[in-house]
Amino acid sequence: MAHATLTITMPEEIWIQQLSTAYPESTFRVLAAVPGPESGFALVRITGQTVTAVIEAMADHSQLTELTIVQQADSEATVHFETTAPLLLVSSQESGVPIELPVEIVDGEATVEVTGSRERLADLAKQLERFGFQYRIENVSERLHESQLLSERQLEVVVAAVEAGYYDTPRRCSLTELAARLDIAKSTCSETLHRAEEAMIKRFVAELPGVAEHADLEDQPAGT
Repeated sequence: MAHATLTITMPEEIWIQQLSTAYPESTFRVLAAVPGPESGFALVRITGQTVTAVIEAMADHSQLTELTIVQQADSEATVHFETTAPLLLVSSQESGVPIELPVEIVDGEATVEVTGSRERLADLAKQLERFGFQYRIENVSERLHESQLLSERQLEVVVAAVEAGYYDTPRRCSLTELAARLDIAKSTCSETLHRAEEAMIKRFVAELPGVAEHADLEDQPAGT
């Protein structure tokens, strides 16, 4: 499964793009969202010094047919609303790729994280383009379950090494002692640990921000 972080620019005709660019100092944090037959419903937390003005603008916008204030303070409010333009939700639904919440939207741009097969992510890219979204790929990496990262034997040896103190400083167990504990040859123990360490270190480095290869969802140069 591939995990991607996208920065999505909303189309100008959508209410959230209009309001978030009109109040760029405000942050819209989508806590929950669900598409309906012809509309979408969401729970959003708004933070910033212009919360009252933002809520008033939301109440007046034609694309928001229902608005309920759940909680409001000086610089924060949580609102529930219905919108006739849930295009991001529709893109997610049509491609079969769920968008991980929360989603933050600031000044017309949303930071979105999604996980799925590369084919599904390619479908999401097509749906975004269909509805006029521009996007750029911030990060793409493979998300593996731990059982896929190490073989059963590698996992057994690594766990035994940790329990025996092989990775402690100072080391409480030598490679020879660890091999004897596992009843395997020293060379076999060393090779198994090396392969396991290689897999774990490469996985760790690949998930560091800015290290993973930036690639389009369809393995093409990123574009808008």
